[in-house]
Amino acid sequence: MVKKTKNIIDSINKAKKGDETSYTFLLNMFWKDIYRFILSKTNNENETEDLTIRTFAKAFDKLNTFNDNYEFKTWLISIANNLFIDQLRKKKTNTVSLHKDNSEAYKIEDAEPTPADKLIIEQNLAQLLAYIKQLKPHYQEMINLRFFQEMSYKEMSNELNEPINNIKVKLLRAKKLLAEIINATKS
Repeated sequence: MVKKTKNIIDSINKAKKGDETSYTFLLNMFWKDIYRFILSKTNNENETEDLTIRTFAKAFDKLNTFNDNYEFKTWLISIANNLFIDQLRKKKTNTVSLHKDNSEAYKIEDAEPTPADKLIIEQNLAQLLAYIKQLKPHYQEMINLRFFQEMSYKEMSNELNEPINNIKVKLLRAKKLLAEIINATKS
């Protein structure tokens, strides 16, 4: 347990410096826990997925405020819970906010292709499209915009009218799910 906690703290510190693999590690490590927590509150898969993505986007954006005297999972759950409560309040009040978050998003560099990227490059287009069609529609859209239309994160953010943080987390998730689909069919 001590080694696992040390790996998490090391990954958090690397992520604070912009290391993409550390962001991916943290996302993969805690995705199921946060998803399960939110699903227990919403009982709606689409809403749960959206809140989980927003939780990680907010956490990664505010990573420098994380105090490593506390458990990272607990911190993520508190963010998820606050987002869930905020969403409930918005539903109850039916108000629309015209304010847009213009804060600068954390920077994650695409230094070299990930294993999922390499698989995408190696597959022929027909087979790749068949794999992509197995994803949920919003993940299909993320893959399409990023890899087929070659949009930047900023262009995707403008196109989808979503914060860049959400775009980055959704794309990470879409690539992970696509890699799982591809690997499952090769086994």
